[in-house]
Amino acid sequence: MAYDDILPYLGEFGRYQKRIYLLLCLPAILCALHKLAGVFLQANIKHRCQLPYEYDNATYNLPEINMTIPWDSKANSWSSCTRLDANFTPEYFNSSITANKSVKCEKWIYDTSVYKSSAVTEFNLVCDDAHFRVMADSLFMVGALLGSIIFGDMSDRFGRRPIFFLSLVLQVVFGLLAAAATEYYTFMLCRLVIGSTTSGVFLVAYVIAMEMVGPTKRLYAGVVCQFFFTTGYILTAAFAYFIKDWRILQVALSAPGIVFLCYWWFVPESARWLITKGRGVEAKEILLKAAKENKVTIPEDILDNLLTKTGMANGDLPSEQGAREKKTRARKATLFHLFHYPNLRKRTLVILFSWFVNSGTYYGLSWNTSNLGGNDYINFLLAGAVEYPGYAFLLLTLNRWGRKAVLCGCMIVGGVALLLTSVVPSDMNWLIITLAMIGKMVITSSYGTVYVFSAEQFPTVVRNIGIGAASTSARIGGILAPYTLLLGDQWRPLPLLIYGALALCGGLLSLLLPETLNKKLPDTIEEGEMFGIKHKDDDALDGNMDDVFKN
Repeated sequence: MAYDDILPYLGEFGRYQKRIYLLLCLPAILCALHKLAGVFLQANIKHRCQLPYEYDNATYNLPEINMTIPWDSKANSWSSCTRLDANFTPEYFNSSITANKSVKCEKWIYDTSVYKSSAVTEFNLVCDDAHFRVMADSLFMVGALLGSIIFGDMSDRFGRRPIFFLSLVLQVVFGLLAAAATEYYTFMLCRLVIGSTTSGVFLVAYVIAMEMVGPTKRLYAGVVCQFFFTTGYILTAAFAYFIKDWRILQVALSAPGIVFLCYWWFVPESARWLITKGRGVEAKEILLKAAKENKVTIPEDILDNLLTKTGMANGDLPSEQGAREKKTRARKATLFHLFHYPNLRKRTLVILFSWFVNSGTYYGLSWNTSNLGGNDYINFLLAGAVEYPGYAFLLLTLNRWGRKAVLCGCMIVGGVALLLTSVVPSDMNWLIITLAMIGKMVITSSYGTVYVFSAEQFPTVVRNIGIGAASTSARIGGILAPYTLLLGDQWRPLPLLIYGALALCGGLLSLLLPETLNKKLPDTIEEGEMFGIKHKDDDALDGNMDDVFKN
């Protein structure tokens, strides 16, 4: 007896599931706040050298800038990292003498007209130390990678519910500690831990929600959950617009997590997980509550059968020889098998690259809004708002046009749009922003598609392993994204050019993947190798498969 066997009686998405689903989608807003807040917490504020005769409260504007600050031909602007080594006396300013030697800044004056403060201004993460500015975002994604591994394993071992609350508590605690950090290394460490908790909070909550929903509703439930993340994206801009001090902003982003601790009395453990762990009595109690709220009745013999059969999950009951052999074979299947055969290897490499590109481009475009020109807050707000039509597009097309067409089309359109930004004249900044937002919208769609498409490409026996590898590839893309943006300091269009080229390549490579819509999905390694291939020597393939599993 499995959870899916009870759904015909309980309902695939009844009132009970909808209530719990809504509650578990709300924490996605928190995770978005933390993931994207780096744009404002570590805002790269305009700066210049503090001159020897200036006080610490001097303003950014400097009338005699052409006599004190050298021109940076690469950046096509006045230098923000050096000053002229001049004799700063009244006689110097009243004369026509010019200095021809530059020295590095020792202190900086920041432009506080847009941002009152940020971690960059407080810890002087500019010029030679500019790489530290992006390190916190990169470490945040390292934390997300570690969190998906650690909290994912812990949720399988100890249950979804306790790990969700553990992650939530850590997120609040380290969020507040980040606001109190007295030096940048502590701030980066806190951001790393917060990054790991976003996996614990969002992914575990997502799993609980999806494990309650019936098969025909999972696609829509999975996509709709992303709307809550997008809402958090937009709220990040609202928080930052009204709270200009970065420490207060960090507190404001972290404190709402305390509210979600009340979920302890409202959100139950996953009944599906309890069944797989042989804890049928607890699962039955939850299912009875769900049935009562859904105003349905689960037959008593079905529930009794649940209590009897759940022991199979712990090996208490014997299984038939064929099933045992299948489980043994499944246990032997590893990530190695995805790379041993040409068809599986080709598809796996394309999928890994697609995840890498989609994640890197998504977060790169999200964090790059301040480099587009114009108003930082409006750019960020637009970058979040375009995700709504991006996800709505998936709901309308994934089950009509197929996964392959959507993934390929979105990545190619996004790649072309981003590449075009490099040839737009600098005085047409509105067009650069428009093309960047088109790229962000379609990359959002392709990122949502690759989740569904990848799960259907991998054989059942290695599906979790394959998705885990793909998720790791995505995190690597996210880890490298901040450093790609740092290249924009040398040439502003360069990050968009890189993301556009990668997206275009990813879209073309996705043509190599077979369509999965309305297709019987592969269960075994053999079926996975045959999936999408015509005219294959089945007997020879089976013999080769047997040799691999023996090894």
